[in-house]
Amino acid sequence: MKKHFLGSLKLMMVASLMAALPAWAGTLDDVRTAGYVKCGVNPNNPGFSALDSKGERIGFDIDFCRALAAAVNVDAKFVPLTSKERLPALQSGEIDFLSRTTTWTMSRDTRMGLDFAATVLYDGQGFMVRKDLGIKSAKELDGASVCLATGTTTELNVADYFRKNNMTFKPVVFEKQEDVRKAYDAGRCDCHTTDISGLAAQRTLMTKPEEHLILPEVISKEPLAPLTRHGDDQWNDIARWVINATIAAEENNITQANVETVAKTTTNPGIKRMLGITGTLWQDMGLDKDAPIRIIKAVGNYGEIFERSLGKNTPLRMERGLNQLWSKGGVLYTPPFR
Repeated sequence: MKKHFLGSLKLMMVASLMAALPAWAGTLDDVRTAGYVKCGVNPNNPGFSALDSKGERIGFDIDFCRALAAAVNVDAKFVPLTSKERLPALQSGEIDFLSRTTTWTMSRDTRMGLDFAATVLYDGQGFMVRKDLGIKSAKELDGASVCLATGTTTELNVADYFRKNNMTFKPVVFEKQEDVRKAYDAGRCDCHTTDISGLAAQRTLMTKPEEHLILPEVISKEPLAPLTRHGDDQWNDIARWVINATIAAEENNITQANVETVAKTTTNPGIKRMLGITGTLWQDMGLDKDAPIRIIKAVGNYGEIFERSLGKNTPLRMERGLNQLWSKGGVLYTPPFR
C-alpha cells in the first residue's frame, strides 16, 4: 500500500511539473500555421541587419532567418528589437527565433529559459577611437569616457578590462546602439566599445568613417549565436542543423548557384545525406527531404553569406579570421551528417 501511494505521489508531482512548464514545444507547428517565422533582429546594424534601397531587410543575421524559413518552407517576418528588448521578446513568445548578434554566455544559456542554436560568428569586444587622438592601444585609455550599450555583455567586459589593467573609465550608457554611435560621433565620449564586428558596422554610419580607428586589442570572447526558447528541442535542432547545413555546403563546395546540379549528380554518400537525397535525417526533425536544397538556394553557403554582408568587398571589410573553415585555419566546423 505504501509503495502504491508513493508511486501515485511521484506521478502526480511529475504531472504537476509538466503542467507548469511553458507550452513551447510546438513552435514548428505554430510557424507552419502562421505561414512565417518571426525573427528578432537589430533595427539598424549594417552588414548584419539593415534596410536596402528597396526597403528590404538584408544582412548576415537576416540570412540565417531566411535560411530557417526556407527549411520550413514559409516566409520570414522581421521584428526589430533593441538589445534590452531582444531576450524578453523571445522569452515571451513575441518572436520564434532571435538572430541578433547575441553572445553565447553561461547565464543566458542556463538561467533565462533560452537555448543557443550554434555559433555563427566568432567575435570579440574591442574599442574604436578617433585617429586624431593619437591612441594606438587600449592600454592608453586610462580615464577615458566610454560610450556603450546597456543590456549587453559589453558592460561587464569593459569593467573587467579596466579593472584588470588598473585603469579607470567613465561609462556613458545608452539603451540603443544607434544612440551610442551618435553620442560617440558627436564627441560625447572618447571611445566606443562593442563587438569588433559591431564597431566595423557602426563605423560605416559615422559622419566621417575614415577618421575612426579600431584598436588592436580584443578583450573578450564573443561567440555570436541565434537563440530559440528552452523546452522546444525540435525547433532548436532545426535551427542548429540549418546553420550546420550552410557550413557543410561550403566544406563541400556547394553554392547557391550549383546546389541543384550537385543534388542531381553527386555520388558522394555524405553529400547525399546532407542534401536529403538519401536517408531521413531532415524528415526525422519534422521537415521534408528538400529542406537543405531550399536552404542553400535561398542564402548560399556560409562563405557566401559572410562575404556578401561582412567580407572584404563590403563596407565592413572584415577578414574571415577564426570564421574560416577548419580546413583553412579557422574554427568553423560542423558535426557530420549521419
